[in-house]
Amino acid sequence: MAGCGADAEPAVPRAASTTATAPAAAASAGATASGDVTHSANVTHVANVPPQAPLDGPQAWGTDLAFQGDHAFVGNYDGFSVFDVSDPAKPTAVSRVLCPGEQNDISVSGDLLFLSVDSPREGPDCAAESGRNGGRGGWEGIRIFDIADKAHPRFVSAVRTDCGSHTHTLVPGKDGKKVYLYVSSPGPEPESTTCPAPHNKISVVEVPTADPAGAKVVSEPVLSEGDGEDGLGGCHDITAYPEKDLAAAACFGDGILMDISDRVHPKVLQHVRDEENFSIWHSATFNNDATKVVFGDELGGGVSATCDSGTPKNHGADAVYDLSEGRALRLRGYFKIPREQQPDENCVAHNGSLLPVPGKDIMVQSWYQGGVSILDFTDADNPREIGFFERGPVEGVGGSWSAYYYNGHIYSSDITKGLDVLRIDDPLTDPAKKVTIKELNAQTQVSYPR
Repeated sequence: MAGCGADAEPAVPRAASTTATAPAAAASAGATASGDVTHSANVTHVANVPPQAPLDGPQAWGTDLAFQGDHAFVGNYDGFSVFDVSDPAKPTAVSRVLCPGEQNDISVSGDLLFLSVDSPREGPDCAAESGRNGGRGGWEGIRIFDIADKAHPRFVSAVRTDCGSHTHTLVPGKDGKKVYLYVSSPGPEPESTTCPAPHNKISVVEVPTADPAGAKVVSEPVLSEGDGEDGLGGCHDITAYPEKDLAAAACFGDGILMDISDRVHPKVLQHVRDEENFSIWHSATFNNDATKVVFGDELGGGVSATCDSGTPKNHGADAVYDLSEGRALRLRGYFKIPREQQPDENCVAHNGSLLPVPGKDIMVQSWYQGGVSILDFTDADNPREIGFFERGPVEGVGGSWSAYYYNGHIYSSDITKGLDVLRIDDPLTDPAKKVTIKELNAQTQVSYPR
């Protein structure tokens, strides 16, 4: 689930360019262009739901996604939306909730929905004003909603966490009575009342599912000796694989492998660094067997153009690591989208998830204005793109924030264009259509049949 690495106040997105500017590689075999959209021949643009009130303001960016049954949940800087996707070609809005707070990255579990807030507010409730620009900002962290009635989500509780919650990862408890949220955020911030130094930790929030109002921070595991050389500590995203008792944390300066057999007290197994090619370790994805991990680098924080001709192909890219039976990570190869972007298009590796293809390691991933890419990393030394979708340039920041595969379709949260639904039809990926799951939080991986 991760979010944009830009922690500054978001720039105001402007209208999309009316003239399609195809990327340099769009003329590759099988590419198709229509209006301002370019896609590979095996990818179909099924539907788009544009932003609507009250989540259509000048800074109402679309963020992360979660899924449950026939519903998709879409985070937004101004709140969140619930869509009925029982017919993926015709998503319909069930509710739109105004609840401002950057980034509002989202997860769901049963009748509960969780939002990450990484910007000081005057209080935890949805009506609280921003604490920036001289406001009385003293709260940031996790908001909790009851979604038993998806047409009328109800705010239940909130938990303050140090440095707020840039993102969070939902980890089911082993007793079935609790869920845990691994809260990630950058920090510290000088003279801040909400983000004191040092910030070399994450926060673990325990949520009793029968009493979510009793949610609280139960531990603050220290993951490193101190803040990094640039003074920044903490982690960006954490992906958990509870069945394997493993988690991979993308932190500011390195990747961290953790044992989470004790949910409250995760244990660091290994740090890996890539000072030559990686800048901001942003996210992680295990393959189904947990024998590989794909780490992404959000060079430029999500607001810079790093897919242009002037940026090396190993920068702002993915790195594929082997994960041995001894739980040790070893670098194998890199992947970056092969379509060169314009020098003013923000583009870098961002959020994605696996496709449930038995015997293959295939994932879909967002690249901001680089669009949505489907990549095969079965050969860890030579990962390759097998499909894509992207729009033409927009002024300011835009593009796909998150792209996840769920029950036969790819759902993409576009920062300024709303919810996109895509379908890939390819002999390599078609077996994934046979797999149906009941719930998906992309940073909480579950195994699928081999």
